[in-house]
Order: sequence, then structure tokens, then C-alpha cells
Amino acid sequence: MCCVSRMAVDGGHRDGGCDWDGRWNHVRKFLERPGPRKCFYETISFTILKPFLYQSLQFLLETCKILVIGAGGLGCELLKNLVGNISMIKLDCTQPCICCLINRFIQQIRPKDVGRPKAEVAADFINSRIPGCKVVPHFKKIQDLDESFYRQFHIIVCGLDSIIARRWMNGMLISLLSYEDGVLDPSSIIPLIDGGVEGFKGNTRVILPGMTACIDCTLELYPPQINFPMCTIASMPRLPEHCIEYARILQWPKEKPFGDTSLDGDNPQHIQWVFERSQERAAEFNITGVTYRLTQGVVKRIIPAVASTNAVIAAACATEVFKIATSAYIPLNNYLVFNDVDGLYTYTFEAERKENCSACSQVPQDLQFPPSAKLQEILEYLTENASLQMKSPAITTTLEGKNKTLYLQSVKSIEERTRPNLCKTLKELGLSDGQELAVADVTTPQTVLFKLNFTA
Repeated sequence: MCCVSRMAVDGGHRDGGCDWDGRWNHVRKFLERPGPRKCFYETISFTILKPFLYQSLQFLLETCKILVIGAGGLGCELLKNLVGNISMIKLDCTQPCICCLINRFIQQIRPKDVGRPKAEVAADFINSRIPGCKVVPHFKKIQDLDESFYRQFHIIVCGLDSIIARRWMNGMLISLLSYEDGVLDPSSIIPLIDGGVEGFKGNTRVILPGMTACIDCTLELYPPQINFPMCTIASMPRLPEHCIEYARILQWPKEKPFGDTSLDGDNPQHIQWVFERSQERAAEFNITGVTYRLTQGVVKRIIPAVASTNAVIAAACATEVFKIATSAYIPLNNYLVFNDVDGLYTYTFEAERKENCSACSQVPQDLQFPPSAKLQEILEYLTENASLQMKSPAITTTLEGKNKTLYLQSVKSIEERTRPNLCKTLKELGLSDGQELAVADVTTPQTVLFKLNFTA
């Protein structure tokens, strides 16, 4: 009861220091109780073993560095479950974030936090509320941080709603792996614990890069994001979503209502502008159903979240962090599914590595096309294939000893210059059987190699 009273009021722990008698008794009991290491206990004197168990707890509290990516519904639940040296990355709005804090870790409206990044608000609250916890916020994109930043962590936990961000983080940890004579160096492995929620469904997975199935090995498990054909959006809208996408994709960059500012889904003024333009578009084609809430959902690609599901998946992720950090038990192997739509249902299974995974297999991927195929067909294959699901692939190769960019979409001037290549055949581009193509994409920090195999 003493511990509860200390935690009940902000700052209540300060008078008594960072620890108090009995605070970690439950953790010590778990670490010292014979379990999967029972035979180990029987062969070694417990007096000898106890210092190592103490060191395990000290490592967990003082040394182990954990990175939490995301400060949404799942990320905030993770923060309140974890204790120790924690860094947190969250790219979000600096607009009013009250709605983001309700039903999460704060459970009450705090006017002083309006206009502050959620990462900073979450870090300040956890640091003041939980004694001994040190949360360092990073308000930026994960792509803005280099290898040296990620290499400093022992465990990385993701609470993301973006498949692209998951894949990029997965690729970063794979790029940090070291091999000696083809043998993986275990010390270069940084475990990735990934959690995901959608309504009353959720999942938790443990990924040991280079050893177990990675995100890209099981990419087929993620449904492809819905993208409407541009011709439908521009000329034949039938759904309210078509009208919203028209305002978002075509009208926003053309009219630039707020200058050269990119559309921010967390900015109410931006959403209001898209909503009004969408209503005008819908009225023109007699389409009903355009609402402010739908507009925000389409622009932000909002995934429905339920607080209870967030709590369950966050608890599962935190349990895996504890098991890995303390070696108290064997980690999840390696995928847990949770569903409480009709009753309560959960099961685990082992997702297997793909021998030809584009992210972790270390071998070039095969591309089988006839010489008469056009570059556009390869581009469509890279974006539509369920095992690849790239977003804006840039394709380069080596011809006559020189690097040649076949197509690059992200830079406007280069896109205009390389666009004619899309209509050319592979033979016309000078490509040959066995040619290697290097493909860069936002879904991974690494360049993916493909080997072109001509078919009859």
C-alpha cells in the first residue's frame, strides 16, 4: 500500500528517493524462483548464483537501454510499463494534443500540454510520475537518425501504425549485423519487439535480426494499403473517399492554401480545408457521406484503436522486453495473435524465415521478365507484389561500367528526365540477362539488389 500511495500523486516519490524497501521484491521473486533454469539451480549453489541474479536486476534498471518508437495509444502504454533508461522517438503534431492524451497514460486533460509534441509530454509525465525512470524524447523521423544512434540500444520496441516505418526499422537493424566468414556475430543483434493493434485485434512479435523471421519475411500478413486509381479520383469519383483524395492529392499542391507547407493530418486548419474542398467535389458529383471525421481518417490513414487492446499488447511487449533483458525465460517464438471481438482468443505460432527475403536473405532477388517487357512493368511489380510492396522505388543499374539511373520518382527534375524510360523495353534500355538492378525505396534504408532473368 505504501508503494501505491507514493505513485498516486505526482512527485510523491521525490521525498523518499528513487527506491524504497520492497519495491523490487516481486521482480526478485520472479528472477530467483526456479523455472526453466531449474537444473541449473540444482547444480550450482544458490549462494553463488544470487549475485548474478542481482546483477540481472541492476542491468535491467540501470544499464539496459531501450528505444520505444511511437507515443500513440500503444506507445504510451509501453512507456508506463517499462522502467529504466528509455529513449522515445515520435514524429507527430505540435498542434493541440489533448485528444491524444485522453484514455492513454495521463487519463485527464492538461491544458498546459496543448501545442507541445506528444513525445515531450509523454516523457515529462513518465519522468515525474515513475521514480527511477529516465525517458529521453526525440521529436523527429526515424530516418533522420543514423546507425550510431540505433547501435547504442539493447532492445527496440515499436508501437507503430505504419508498415513503411516498421520495414525501415527492420532494415536498419539488419544493416547493423556483422558477419565473419559468413557467420553472424551474435553481439551485433539488437532484438526488435513489434506490437500492433487494430480495434479489438492485436499482435506481438519478437524479431532477432538475422536469426528469426523479419518484418519483410511475413509481409504478406499485412494487408496492402488502399490506394485509389488516379483516373478514378480525377474524373470518375464514386465514393466520398475519392473526393477527399482529390482534395488531398491534386488540389492541395495546386492551390497551396498555406504556402509551401506540406499537408499535416494533425493540423485542424489543414483538415478543415481538405474537408471543405471535399464537400465541394462531392456536391459536384452528387456524392454523400463526406464528414470531417472521415476526412481526417482518410488523410491520416487512421487505424481504429481500443484502450483495452492497447493495454494487452503493450503488456505482452513489455513481458518480452523483461524476458530478453534478464534471460529469465525463453522469448516468444515468435508471433502472438490476440482477438477479443467475440470472446477472448489468442495463440502463438512461429513465423519462418524466407530464403529469398528481400531484407534479410543477403542474396539478390530474381526478376523474371521477357526482353520485350517495359520498365513500367517492373515498377508495377515492385509496388504491387505482396512480398515487396514498395512505395516509390528508384531503379539504377551499371551499364558499360557506369551507374545509370533508370527511374527515380522522389526528385522532380530527375523524374521528368527518366520518365521516358518507363515506356522503353528492357532490351531498348540496354539491359541483358543476368543484369543486376539496384532498387532504393522509402521502406528500407538499404538498397535491394535484383537479378534480371530473361524469359522466352
